[in-house]
Amino acid sequence: MSVASRPMTPGKTRACPHCKATILESLSICPGCLHHLRFDQEAAKRQVAASSALRVEGVIQHPPREEPWEYFVVIAVRNDRGEEVARQVVGVGALQGTEKRTFTFSVEILPPQAPVPQGAPPPKPGSAPPPAAGLKR
Repeated sequence: MSVASRPMTPGKTRACPHCKATILESLSICPGCLHHLRFDQEAAKRQVAASSALRVEGVIQHPPREEPWEYFVVIAVRNDRGEEVARQVVGVGALQGTEKRTFTFSVEILPPQAPVPQGAPPPKPGSAPPPAAGLKR
């Protein structure tokens, strides 16, 4: 049995059935829990081809003989006008003794789902892909 790929709207989301994180509908592996969501070779190739546009890593180490430190991790996303479009607390905890934590933040960029035919202008951001040939609206 083969799974037919259907065109997906860029940016459309769904919930991962395993961890309930909001993820892109086009993904075949959840980036949060790493569970496989469906068998789709094209989506898997696209996800493997993802590139890291931004990656920041840092370490916090608690100094010895001090009171415990509490920490919380917040991620905020802003649009081109500086307006906050998403904000989420992704982790909290405490450091004691000489404990340390490493935090990594990354933004992955996926290549387009299908190549744009030569001579055709690239689609506008946020626009839906053209309807498949033979389909009526």
